[in-house]
Amino acid sequence: MWLNQEKITDASIRTYRQLLVSSCPNHVVIDGLFDEDKLDRVMKVLHHPSRWQTQKHTYAALYVDDDEWDNTEHEHRFVRRDIWLRNENLAKPDNTLPHCNKVASEFLSYLRGDEFMSVLSRIFDVTLTDKHVGDPQLNTNFFRLSTNDFVEQHADDSPGREVCMLLYLNKAWQDDAGGELVFLGQNEESVNVAPLYNRCVLFDPSSIGSEHLVKRLNAGLVDVYRYNVTSWYWSE
Repeated sequence: MWLNQEKITDASIRTYRQLLVSSCPNHVVIDGLFDEDKLDRVMKVLHHPSRWQTQKHTYAALYVDDDEWDNTEHEHRFVRRDIWLRNENLAKPDNTLPHCNKVASEFLSYLRGDEFMSVLSRIFDVTLTDKHVGDPQLNTNFFRLSTNDFVEQHADDSPGREVCMLLYLNKAWQDDAGGELVFLGQNEESVNVAPLYNRCVLFDPSSIGSEHLVKRLNAGLVDVYRYNVTSWYWSE
């Protein structure tokens, strides 16, 4: 069981729903939603350096190559970060990892499974489904940021997209490390969320003030990464 059952009682779901609809943007922060021992096993996989590939987006195009990136003005660069390579995306079998490390892939599959999507559906009071999603795997994965990386201001709204989920995987994260999620909010009142371990942020990407960015990591951090899962969900 991936979920912490104490966090998904009927009373808890009602509380999350109330917080969601009363906040700007419509969001809720849930600490300790998942089983921490299992997340610790996932992190052993994510710390392996061979499973990551740099991903670059501009405001004009996604997944640009190095030449296009170099020819893009800095203010038009939107994302630079590492994306985790699933087993099927590796050029050859990764024999350097024990077989049990498939736990990371299993967790991603769980996040798109009926049980977890049912919990999200109850919180957001909408039926979520992947039946109209061409490749669900593209919408759930691990990412990491270093001091050289960034996620600039953007919106995640898209027709039919009802829920965005961010799960942070950073133990002992320091207050001065940077890396906070920042929602623009309303009336110049931004909302900052620290990327603490096993902290889940759920938000409605179409709600007022849901545009967001990630504060850059402190330039003095060496060999430190900010890890998270990002996942998007659609309704029927």
